[in-house]
Amino acid sequence: MLTDTALRNLKPKSKIYKVFDRDGMYVAVSTAGTITFRYDYRLNGRRETLTLGRYGPAGMSLAMERERLLDAKRSVDQGLSPALEKQRAKRRLTAAKTFGQMTERWLADARMADSTRAMRKHIIDRDILPVFQNRKLKEVTPDDLRALYNKVKARGAPATAIHVRDIVKQVYAFAILHGERLTNPADDVKAASIATFVPKDRALSPAEIRLAFHQLETIAAYPTIRLALRLILLTMVRKSELVEATWSEVDFENATWTIPKVRMKGRTPHVVYLSRQAMDIFVALHTCAAGSRFVLPSRYDPDRCMSHATLNRVTQLIGSRAKEAELPLEPFTVHDLRRTASTLLNEVGFNADWIEKCLAHEEDSGRRGRSTTRPSTPGRGGTCSRSGPTWWRRGSMGARMCRSWCRRT
Repeated sequence: MLTDTALRNLKPKSKIYKVFDRDGMYVAVSTAGTITFRYDYRLNGRRETLTLGRYGPAGMSLAMERERLLDAKRSVDQGLSPALEKQRAKRRLTAAKTFGQMTERWLADARMADSTRAMRKHIIDRDILPVFQNRKLKEVTPDDLRALYNKVKARGAPATAIHVRDIVKQVYAFAILHGERLTNPADDVKAASIATFVPKDRALSPAEIRLAFHQLETIAAYPTIRLALRLILLTMVRKSELVEATWSEVDFENATWTIPKVRMKGRTPHVVYLSRQAMDIFVALHTCAAGSRFVLPSRYDPDRCMSHATLNRVTQLIGSRAKEAELPLEPFTVHDLRRTASTLLNEVGFNADWIEKCLAHEEDSGRRGRSTTRPSTPGRGGTCSRSGPTWWRRGSMGARMCRSWCRRT
């Protein structure tokens, strides 16, 4: 039976030789002096050899190798080949996918609308891959995910944090479906622990709109951000549709903005007919864009659009300022501006079908109920795109004023 002293005294010879321990284990001493533990056994009528490990300061001790031997013998007793399982484990380690590789496969194979794919790719590139790109799938833990979600929430984007969790969860589900032997770490972090959302029915009154935009002028925000919030109210588009807009979509000659189907929730192109006030804002934004292809370029990279969280942070700041000043203005979101426009147009009697067209809604009575929060007043026809109700027109601004705002940046 071998001892540590005996092992340390083993010397290399001109040929490999064996020194037996017990229970089928022995060491093989190479011509270079390397000492390797091995175990010979018979399984299903064939002889197999399992290499347990190397002996030495950088390897395994005799006691540790005997523990490994016991594990191997238990496998043999169960009719399993420890040598084959070791080979399989080695292949799995070599072939282990990184999170970035699996995410790329999932994004290419998953069935989703083009606009959804673009939105998710934006989140993946900005929030997920910088952290997990080169991590093996098994290396990502629930605690790692919690840290990432909290980081996204800290910049004022809880909804994006929920999207991050959903994407990670789907990537792991895809990996498991395609044969990866692992658990899904996203299952251990429930969405409710990140953020909870209550369905909204908030619509601002004309008085609240005046207060909101008055507060907007008092906070430290870029002129382009102020203009963007006004433009959402004027055009009734979704936040993402404006934030990702490019100048190729805007026709100044015909006063239209055509949002391509790839960016539309309903996957149908949407034409926004621009009022004079909206045209003034687009002229000002074009001056501020300084050659970027985006209507609202990022402050840090003109080849990318503004962060989707920027406008959210501004509306939160408006609400905070109003609360500090004890003004009658309840908190509101960017999407509430879209709902506000719909509600007020219904109230003054514009044709409900045309309002739905302006909202780019498909025919859906349930959706119509969610886009307005107060009963409409029958009687006014026509469209709402070229000119809004009277209070709206009064709040317009000239292109000269808009350009002067841009020069202040």
